Amino acid sequence: MIMMRKLVILMSGLITLFGACQRSKVPREVKNVTVKTDTVEAHEGELSIVYPGKVYAASDISLSFRVAGPIIAVLPEEGAFVKKGQLLAEIDPRDYKIQLAATEAEYKQIKGEAERVMELYKRGSIAINDYEKAVYGLKQITAKYEAHKNALRDTRLLAPFDGYVQKRFYDAHETVAAGYPVISMINSNYFDVEIDIPTSDYVRQKQFKSFYCTFDVFPGKVFPLELVEVTRKANLNQLYHMKLRLKAVDDVDIAAGMSVNVTIEYVPLVSQLVAIPLSAVFDKNGSSVVWVYNPTSATVSLREVDVKQLLKSGDAIIQAGLQAGEIVVSAGVHSLEEGMKVEVLKGASKTNVGGLL
Repeated sequence: MIMMRKLVILMSGLITLFGACQRSKVPREVKNVTVKTDTVEAHEGELSIVYPGKVYAASDISLSFRVAGPIIAVLPEEGAFVKKGQLLAEIDPRDYKIQLAATEAEYKQIKGEAERVMELYKRGSIAINDYEKAVYGLKQITAKYEAHKNALRDTRLLAPFDGYVQKRFYDAHETVAAGYPVISMINSNYFDVEIDIPTSDYVRQKQFKSFYCTFDVFPGKVFPLELVEVTRKANLNQLYHMKLRLKAVDDVDIAAGMSVNVTIEYVPLVSQLVAIPLSAVFDKNGSSVVWVYNPTSATVSLREVDVKQLLKSGDAIIQAGLQAGEIVVSAGVHSLEEGMKVEVLKGASKTNVGGLL
């Protein structure tokens, strides 16, 4: 009886051991990783490049009188803002008034005589020689009269545009000759922004679409630019000088000498670029890579890509490695392995918001 009981216990142990061995051979079910995917789309929009630049005064000029004489007033101080047409300086007009008065009297006399001669010539009462002398004499005195009126007017130096007085070269009671600089001004209506571009961008000027700049001192503000010119000769560094125009903006105190970042937006001639979410791109061994999803086998494979540019929208522009229509993993990229099967996260239904149905 005891032997029979021991035999039963031994058989039970063998059965248990055999069952355990059989269970260990059954493979465990591995649950697929769930990922989010996006379809690669062709990029037909603009690209952009950024260069450092500097602001310069568009018009930095020295103003001078067209006549000579003693200065009786230099009104604005250095750094003062003046409007177009505002009086800047004045020469004593006394001698020019006397000169004009004498010329005006002479003009009126000769004009009256010339008109009488012309009337007599119409009637055939005088010779043509006397008529021509009267005509030429009137033209001569008229020119002299206009010149003296201009000379009196030129004793007042007026601002040619809105701007700032940069420097005064003369003060009141000093005598100045004609053509000598009296005041220098900077135009405040617009500025020049200058940058240098390489040959690769110089040759695709026709692709340039728009220009704008930003200042570190004015965060969040974008200032549009207009292209003025690009030099046709490179400097010693093989760079081409580009000049752009920046219009003044109300309530923004832009000044010459400020540093800017100039953005040039352009359209590629032949677009073979594609766009994918930036979250799909990650670094592996110093290269930019993505996981490409195969919908047939539900597996992923690693592929190296060439990133052209990152957009503010959160997309990455790819110029090599992907084609439009392919599918890439855009979330969960760091939990994948080559050839791994994945489950694609389904997007939210537009007609079943909240999944209530």
